Amino acid sequence: MPELPEVETVMRGLQARLEGRTIARARLHRPDLRWPFPAGLVARLTGARVAGFRRRAKYILMRLDGGDSVLFHLGMSGRMLIGPAGANDIPLHEHLTLETGDGWRVGFVDPRRFGCVDLLPTAQEATHRLLAGLGPEPLDADFTPALLSAALAARRTPIKAALLDQGTVAGLGNIYVCEALFRAGISPLRLAQTVAGARAARLVPAIRATLAEAIAAGGSSLRDYVQPDGELGYFQHDWKVYGRAGTACERCPGPPGCAGVERIVQAGRSTFYCRRTQR
Repeated sequence: MPELPEVETVMRGLQARLEGRTIARARLHRPDLRWPFPAGLVARLTGARVAGFRRRAKYILMRLDGGDSVLFHLGMSGRMLIGPAGANDIPLHEHLTLETGDGWRVGFVDPRRFGCVDLLPTAQEATHRLLAGLGPEPLDADFTPALLSAALAARRTPIKAALLDQGTVAGLGNIYVCEALFRAGISPLRLAQTVAGARAARLVPAIRATLAEAIAAGGSSLRDYVQPDGELGYFQHDWKVYGRAGTACERCPGPPGCAGVERIVQAGRSTFYCRRTQR
């Protein structure tokens, strides 16, 4: 599933082509994705001017003039493809098409159809059922060690599980939690409540740095994810631990006693870490 850096990259691609422009034509090619498309979506999009964009966790909000927002979630395999308008052929698995008055075309492609699209008043974004329970944005200034410590103080789950809980921090996923914990030198097995304090002071900047570098690299290209212009993201080449089981840890002095990067399973998800440098 695309994580925060991938969603941020997609949002910026959409922003570059749609913000300030008028949607001249909108088409649906099926009635639903994960849930039915909202009633009246095509009518609301057609002729609307795109006022701006916002990302909240792994959701993209496209704000229209007149006070409505269109919410996009890419699901497991969704992506946005941007190109010149005018092509008559609909790409395989494209379910929503937008064309601007100045000749751009955006297609929402989702082979597995776990994504979703919704229409809501912009003023009610914070209370939408998919957004209301989300925690702080990890790149916002108010995401501080003190805030994270308070969220973790009573948590007796492993720190990795606590960070994947979208009510603790919004938008973090498996890849970037593994990477941030490695940077901070914190074991994914450590109880969350023991991270409050000095360890949280290391973890917050590690989360910020990991996400910022991934966004600058255009995200990580997994099986389905590409950027809106079709280019691949490159952060996977900078992974320190994720997907690197059996390789040397860059911070370890090496054998004896060092197994390098290991893979374990937590709550059905792969975790990659170095037990010698992450405590």
